[in-house]
Amino acid sequence: MNIEMTRRNLLKSVGLGAGALALDPFLGQLAASEAKAAKPLRVVFVIQSNGFMFQHAVPSGIKRPANDAKSYDKPIDVSLKEKEFHPALEPLAAFKDRICLVQNLSNRIAYSDHSCCFGVLGCCPKNEAWGPSADLLVSEALPAAFKHVGLGYSDTHSDTYTISASAKGKPVPILHSPLEAYKSLFGSATDAGVKTFDTRTKILEFMADDIKRSQAALPADQKPKLDSYAEAYATLRERQAKLLALRGSIKQHAPKLDEAAFAQKPNSSTLLKAHFDIAAAALIAGMTNVVTLISAAGGPQGQWPELGLPDLHGLGHGGKWNYESHQAAFTALRQHHTKLIAELAAKLQATPEGTGTMLDNTLIVYQSDSTDGHHPSCYNNPMVLIGNLGGKLKTEGRYIDFPGYTAKGHRTMATFYNTLFQAVGAPSEKFGIDDVKLPIANQRGVISELLA
Repeated sequence: MNIEMTRRNLLKSVGLGAGALALDPFLGQLAASEAKAAKPLRVVFVIQSNGFMFQHAVPSGIKRPANDAKSYDKPIDVSLKEKEFHPALEPLAAFKDRICLVQNLSNRIAYSDHSCCFGVLGCCPKNEAWGPSADLLVSEALPAAFKHVGLGYSDTHSDTYTISASAKGKPVPILHSPLEAYKSLFGSATDAGVKTFDTRTKILEFMADDIKRSQAALPADQKPKLDSYAEAYATLRERQAKLLALRGSIKQHAPKLDEAAFAQKPNSSTLLKAHFDIAAAALIAGMTNVVTLISAAGGPQGQWPELGLPDLHGLGHGGKWNYESHQAAFTALRQHHTKLIAELAAKLQATPEGTGTMLDNTLIVYQSDSTDGHHPSCYNNPMVLIGNLGGKLKTEGRYIDFPGYTAKGHRTMATFYNTLFQAVGAPSEKFGIDDVKLPIANQRGVISELLA
């Protein structure tokens, strides 16, 4: 937002003459405040399958206690300055001053033999959505034309319905096909999709009018039955209007997608790269403020033969394939993912917003759907946080290792999500299902060490 333009609009709207000179400093501050408030916040969740080895989130020169350490009551908080990342995270080194590495937040309620599924973003048992997941709750606080966009790679042919949820028992799909995701998000502005989009808009307008007439004709006791339909159509019409307003931006930022490359199922790397490109474009075009990107999460661990890793389940059981050890193989796999995350962060950093860039107002949360291992313990959920969400979080160049499970001062993933909710303006004291083996106090409120 241009502050000078905003000041002129304010002067014009209130019709001030000579008195404007005296009020100009105040109006300038008001305009600056309005410009600051107009910056949208965004959150990107990146969830990789097969566990996050805690060693990968330990920088050089730091000797962390045992993984289940109970010998300390306060977080170990170390600056990342002059520290080197583990090779698995090396692609993110350029953003070191924006990164917080987090260790020892437990999520035992989601314990599973492999993927925690709904538990990773819901802090609940894995097999069922017990309520809205964290990404969907954040999307309610950061509305856009598409409140939430879920994209990702999986071995399965159908979309993933085991990670995100809008409410209890209501899974939200993670789209696997880049072509379908592209058409859904960018079809309103592409040459081939404009006619279809405009036709759909007219149909929705006709349907909305029909619903209004039906509501007027129905007896009073029957009208509530039509309310849910009216609300659904109103939501769709609102989205169409927002997308129409964004058509120029959407067309400008729509990624170049080679449809021929997806005529037959491409390799895992090509699929995931396309989804990251689509996510970046949707964020930059202003179509959404919340994205969930998965890599084989919520199901089979995946296959990456192009990386010399034909079976990630075998890798989790010690297979090393074309590498010196399975640790080296895990490092190569994580490097591949952190490169994609670094490219996404770089695109946001290169896009101006206000007096800074889009990355200044963004948080990227990178974790695994099976916490700390192929067969997870869920005592530790290593995470990489990139960005401070417009100054709402304290994530700049930090390594934080929280006290171990059951220790005084231990915190859970539920409290991390509470912290995130607070940062986006939707405070919550409790999230998910409680871990009965932990004191309630450890599972309530925010993590003050992370909240600005």
